[in-house]
Amino acid sequence: MLCLVTGATGYIGGRLAPRLLDAGHQVRCLSRSAGRLRDVPWADRVGVAEADLNDPDSLAAAFEGVDVAYFLVHSLGRRDFERLDREAAHNFATAARAAGVRRIVYLGGPEPPSGKRPSAHLRSRAEVARILMDSGVPTVVLRAAVIIGSGSASFEMLRHLTERLPAMVTPRWVENRIQPIAVRDVLRYLIGAATLAPEVSRGFDIGGADVLTYREMMQRYARVAGLPRRVILPVRLLSPWLSAHWVGLITPVPNAIARPLVASLVHEAVAHENDLATLLPGPAPLGFDEAVRLALGRIRDAEVETRWSSAAGRDAAAEPLPSDPDWSGGSVYVDERCRPVNASPDRLWRVIEGVGGENGWYSFPLAWSVRGWLDRLAGGVGLRRGRRDRHRLRVGEALDWWRVEEIEPGSLLRLRAEMRVPGRAWLEMRAVPGPDGGSVYRQRAVFLPRGLAGHLYWASVLPFHGIVFNGMARNITRTAETR
Repeated sequence: MLCLVTGATGYIGGRLAPRLLDAGHQVRCLSRSAGRLRDVPWADRVGVAEADLNDPDSLAAAFEGVDVAYFLVHSLGRRDFERLDREAAHNFATAARAAGVRRIVYLGGPEPPSGKRPSAHLRSRAEVARILMDSGVPTVVLRAAVIIGSGSASFEMLRHLTERLPAMVTPRWVENRIQPIAVRDVLRYLIGAATLAPEVSRGFDIGGADVLTYREMMQRYARVAGLPRRVILPVRLLSPWLSAHWVGLITPVPNAIARPLVASLVHEAVAHENDLATLLPGPAPLGFDEAVRLALGRIRDAEVETRWSSAAGRDAAAEPLPSDPDWSGGSVYVDERCRPVNASPDRLWRVIEGVGGENGWYSFPLAWSVRGWLDRLAGGVGLRRGRRDRHRLRVGEALDWWRVEEIEPGSLLRLRAEMRVPGRAWLEMRAVPGPDGGSVYRQRAVFLPRGLAGHLYWASVLPFHGIVFNGMARNITRTAETR
């Protein structure tokens, strides 16, 4: 079958596409920017349709000839995510029906509890499910709670809270029951849903082998990870709002994403039926401990396929670095550094491609750390997103508070800032061949201010640039020369 995968640059979509190929299907990926799929290992095996689910006029060609369409997008992290996802679902459903798609598959969240006010996250997930079910196209809705897998937002929250806090005061919702599911079981159900009979059009609860409280999940994670038993004290005073801010400070997941996820944990999330296992016979779902072991193994071996931060913001595709400084119609601030390097361009490039995450930024760690904390306090992503792979980068990946906008292997790395700043910022690093087998390191920071606040921001940080950017250029070249 020809399968259309939306959200192919995201956590689940980026894992589903290659597995659909392995199952013998053809795959077409829908993305706002085709370039963001350029560097994935399976890029040459899929078709890419450049379109936007919030632009209905762009969708017809993407859906042409499609048998099964997967809705795997989510605007979580945006203030207006409910509206954006509602519009995207309407446009997706309309395009699928017009193109004669035979099956829609959607990965949503647990059914909102009856008699209680659901969180905005669960409410939005349920609304999208209703829109797709009402499309007239046979639709399978998979309702999953916490997904356990290397790189998932829910797993990163659990992992960092447990590893960093040997003792913690927690909100009462840590006593709520949850049925987590391993990401490999989610993917198996997503692939199998494409083969269901046309008359099957309904929602299914999916979950793993264990039903646990969040407190039990933290204790069992600690045991699997070889950590001492955690001291956990639930109290009434911590509201979901305060909990989300605490999660945002302790874990890599920023407040904008942690807030709706935490609000959803206030409700119990346990599967009420297991009908899909009957329709799609196969191995029993993994238990929690085994799912955690597999996820930690992937992290330890640097084999994380996708991460929660893989999906960029909605404006990312529309904001390339302007080639003409006059493009902005006003001021463009630039900081440029250039240093000769007594090392080959290949050695220099290995250092450039390895910046960020655990490897650091080669300059004044305290300044980077303070700037990251300030960004977190302002609701930004901060520095803790890290990197998917310690040595290799792909276009579109998150790298701390940057997004990889362009890579020319061996030559250029361009990063676009996703921190909270009154303007738009980029950082370029180049390895250029030099004389006598050496190389030249070129570094350029570009800032396009937005209004008076942007100009004041640049003026306020300018005194630090000599320390930070010059130190960065100096230490990158030294590292290349000594490796």
